[in-house]
Amino acid sequence: MQDQKRVVIDYVSPVVNGGQFHIKRVVNEIVHVDAHIMADGHDVLGASIVYKHEKDKTWQETRMTLRSNDEWQGAFTVEKQGFYTYKVQAWVDYALNWRYGLIRKINDGQHVVSELLEGVEYIDAIIDKVNEQDKHYLEKLRYIFKNEDDYGEAITEACTDRLYQIFYANPLKILANTTDEYKVYVDRKKARFSTWYEFFPRSASEQEGLHGTFKDCERLMPRIKSMGFDVVYLPPIHPIGEVNRKGKNNTTDAKDGDVGSTWGIGSQYGGHKDIHPQLGSLDDFKSLIQKAKDNDLEIAMDYALQAAPDHPWVKAHPKWFKWRPDGTVQYAENPPKKYQDILPIYWESEDYKALWEECLDILMYWIDCGIKIFRVDNPHTKPFYFWNWIITKVKAKHPDIIFLAEAFTAPKVMQQLAKQGYTQSYTYFTWRESKHELIEYVEELTRSELKEYMQPNFWPNTPDINPYHLQGANESKHILRYALAATLSSSIGIYGPVFEYMISNPLLGKEEYLNSEKFQFTHYDWNITNKLITVIAKVNYIRHHNPALQQTNNIKFCYIENDNLIAFYKWDNDRTNEVLVVISLDAHHSQQGTVQMPLQDIGVPHGHNLEMHDLITDSRYNWNNEWCYVELHPTMPMHIFKINK
Repeated sequence: MQDQKRVVIDYVSPVVNGGQFHIKRVVNEIVHVDAHIMADGHDVLGASIVYKHEKDKTWQETRMTLRSNDEWQGAFTVEKQGFYTYKVQAWVDYALNWRYGLIRKINDGQHVVSELLEGVEYIDAIIDKVNEQDKHYLEKLRYIFKNEDDYGEAITEACTDRLYQIFYANPLKILANTTDEYKVYVDRKKARFSTWYEFFPRSASEQEGLHGTFKDCERLMPRIKSMGFDVVYLPPIHPIGEVNRKGKNNTTDAKDGDVGSTWGIGSQYGGHKDIHPQLGSLDDFKSLIQKAKDNDLEIAMDYALQAAPDHPWVKAHPKWFKWRPDGTVQYAENPPKKYQDILPIYWESEDYKALWEECLDILMYWIDCGIKIFRVDNPHTKPFYFWNWIITKVKAKHPDIIFLAEAFTAPKVMQQLAKQGYTQSYTYFTWRESKHELIEYVEELTRSELKEYMQPNFWPNTPDINPYHLQGANESKHILRYALAATLSSSIGIYGPVFEYMISNPLLGKEEYLNSEKFQFTHYDWNITNKLITVIAKVNYIRHHNPALQQTNNIKFCYIENDNLIAFYKWDNDRTNEVLVVISLDAHHSQQGTVQMPLQDIGVPHGHNLEMHDLITDSRYNWNNEWCYVELHPTMPMHIFKINK
């Protein structure tokens, strides 16, 4: 027979897949918990969130509040990395129920001597749990509740807020009901707020025609830092296969001197734990990691689980590949794309346990070298449960590790990868252009269950994606695309210097770069500065100094009648930092409109004066109307206003 219960707890949130997967937060963020809580009759109920960190021995408790229609809310703050467990507990609060009924009878003029004696029983139940001051007060109440000569004082004291607060703080929890336990994983702040810069180390040389090295990369760290980035993502740095090596522009007939695709990993020089000899030594790589750290940057490595035909695995572990009857392995394909220089790993191999362990060992090797961030190539082509296993293993030992999923795939697949443990994910922002598309997509990310477990990372471009709207685009288009990414999402990235130099020549009819660095190294003048670089640096500075832009979910789109203008309000959790962003989506013409200020959300009445500090131009304006006029020009297609009340 089950323990008797009266209180029903239903629709607890946030919970992912009924608790099968954990929600995610970063250190010092708040977990807001909602639940439907009810009982038969009209008794007064109490509810709380009970929670603890995985290393804590005791539970903490915070009370929930009834809002309306049996919907209760509460919150707790996660202060340490790692797993927290939380659950909801609810009960009939008989002491408060007694007090509520007593007050109604007193107000009705009824004589309540018997009811006061009942109150003594509730006092007796808690009197040994309270502090000395409250204990003396309860002893007094116990006396006057029993003494009819003190009836007038007794009914006055029974109605006081002090007695309510004592009962509220010391509930008896008779026949309490408790939900299942749910998990929240807490990461470091960079899991939520990061600014990525990607470049190819082999293109870092100052001398044209010369393969770049890690020493060349060290020279670029101050430049990247000055632009306001905090993560430097390097495509694969491993030896590149020589068998079936790709030529320039993805041709299948490599010429002498062609360097191949960095994602065709493995050759006579080694595999995933080795470094391309032309880049430098392991000590050189560790020196680069330190140089980045000296500039407040972190190096992110590419984790690409695939092998060139001459990867050492092919001979050492043939069972990790699926061999055809003619003794060959079918190269990788993602129709219509063909990857003749890559052999796909056979994840259903009977030797899968050794394969999984080797994949884990690769991560641990580079972590030991100082890497804490991995961008994972095509994770949707590997088993979901493999990712759950390997990420869980890594995070248990190294909680600082961040995994970015390069998951340009079906929405539910992208979501499943996030559920299985990925910290961040690429998104469809790259292809969202119109005001309607942008609003619809951001609201999907921030208003649905996705906000609890998937941290989006917005990239205007990547080496794989030269979006049609950037092909031949002008400076204004690049500025507005960066502004959209940097203000809509708290994690962003660009592939440079292609983006800031506005290099966008495409392969005809494709969203791919002509003379793509994926298949050759390129010479750049890394000393060039331009307006776009200056704007990127300014926007990144603003992001780093305004907590409202260091999170994604606190966003409200504001009405503005011009479809070429998008406006939104963002705030941090305690609303000590609030911004209004207005961006023109027109890279060629001036646009005007009247934006409706969210005065109720800001917490000011109509007519209240707001100082709007444009953080881009440092101009200041006084707005005191709900509807405010804005005008943007292609020369600077955005406002980022800090709202000062």
